[in-house]
Amino acid sequence: MALAVCLLFDARSDLRVRELWARVEDAGVPTLATHTHRRHHPHLSYAVLREWDLERVQEALCALPAAEPFTMSFHGTLAFPRGRAALAPAITPDVGRRQLATVAALEATGADLHRHYQAGHWVPHVSVATRAPGPRLAPVVKMVSDVLPMTVRVDRAAIVDSTTGQTWPLPHVL
Repeated sequence: MALAVCLLFDARSDLRVRELWARVEDAGVPTLATHTHRRHHPHLSYAVLREWDLERVQEALCALPAAEPFTMSFHGTLAFPRGRAALAPAITPDVGRRQLATVAALEATGADLHRHYQAGHWVPHVSVATRAPGPRLAPVVKMVSDVLPMTVRVDRAAIVDSTTGQTWPLPHVL
């Protein structure tokens, strides 16, 4: 079980990523559309927690300064171990600083942060395929490259329980 702090996209951007997921699924490669509880949203995770106190996490995140909605562009594909593939975003220094501030706020609550989201270890990405090992990866990369460059608009943030899909909206973009 994990808890993620996610940036979520406006309706048009959400639909564009879901359309990509559908093309990948049609090719027989699993995506977040069919992963676990099937309630996943296209998102960029600032942090993933393995242990936490939800009330303290919510308080810490709500206390962070509000950011304005922003656009984010994708220009490539990332391949991770175990056949995971993702969109590679270009992020601004401001987004990088906000991710670090989010991590610091979460660590101050005593939460156990997954090592891939600790300061200096975050690789920003938006998940596309959950299991595309070996020869299944090339068609995913082609499908992603067919829609690039892609720009999305981040317009809200939420805390998401990755096991159940339960979502707690945050009052502002982080």
